[in-house]
Amino acid sequence: MDAVGSSETDTDTQVSNLVPKKHATSVIWRYFGFARTDTEQKEVLCKTCNARVATSRGNTTNLYQHLKQHGEKYKECMTLKAQSKETTAAAQPNKEQASRTSQSIITDVFASITPYAKSSQRHKEITDAITQCLSRDMMPIYTVSKAGFQKLIHTLDKRYQLPSRNYFSQIAIPELYTKCRDVVQQEMAGVKFFSTTTDLWSSRTTEPYISLTVHFVNEEFQLKSRCLQTSYFPDDHTGENLALGLKEALAAWNLCEDHQVAITTDNGTNIVKAAELNQWTRFQCFGHRLHLAIGNFFCRVF
Repeated sequence: MDAVGSSETDTDTQVSNLVPKKHATSVIWRYFGFARTDTEQKEVLCKTCNARVATSRGNTTNLYQHLKQHGEKYKECMTLKAQSKETTAAAQPNKEQASRTSQSIITDVFASITPYAKSSQRHKEITDAITQCLSRDMMPIYTVSKAGFQKLIHTLDKRYQLPSRNYFSQIAIPELYTKCRDVVQQEMAGVKFFSTTTDLWSSRTTEPYISLTVHFVNEEFQLKSRCLQTSYFPDDHTGENLALGLKEALAAWNLCEDHQVAITTDNGTNIVKAAELNQWTRFQCFGHRLHLAIGNFFCRVF
């Protein structure tokens, strides 16, 4: 009895001294190991019976065959193997999702630095907003060429490439003018009677211009005023030239002279004569007459 007990103790000690296989991933290696002195791990030993099992490197077939001799251990091993497969299968979708997420991040990075196509909706929206800004606020077109404005646009949206100054002056603003003109013409299509206001003035560079504004009441009985045009007028400001210029302005907007109730002007001799030549009813500008009255008063007092 002492001899048998001593033999079992020695076997347990040897089994407990076995070291696991390096870099092992298969479940089967839980039941096999190597002696501590076997640094190159050439001789496979069974942890259950300490028997040597012949097997080639990486091949585990003989290990499974040997483990069948230990019924309970074999069943346990196969159960663990099945659980390992289920865990791997469950983790696979997560890996695929992570891969797709990584690809999505890379795509987003490239998209964030790729300039907008000129035909894209975003590029059109920003260009239209800049065109509106230049037009409504009467900003010089060369504003788009200034470094500060360009830096502002780049900071707001790095993917937007600002068009040239010529694009805004030759394409964008003329297109906006055409759209606005169409809207005003549609608005006035149902107007039966109207009145107008006109004035002559000079720019800071002494270039002469003539403006024409129309006033009317729409179908909702709302008073509307629309500046139809401010045109360069280099001709001599004679009554004849002004009369012809005003007739051409009304014709350009398809407005019938017979439907014009009156035209309001200042008291300039030439514009008064133009109204008489066209046989238009003329109203004197109240603001202009008030300005003249105040001027005359201070001249007499002082």
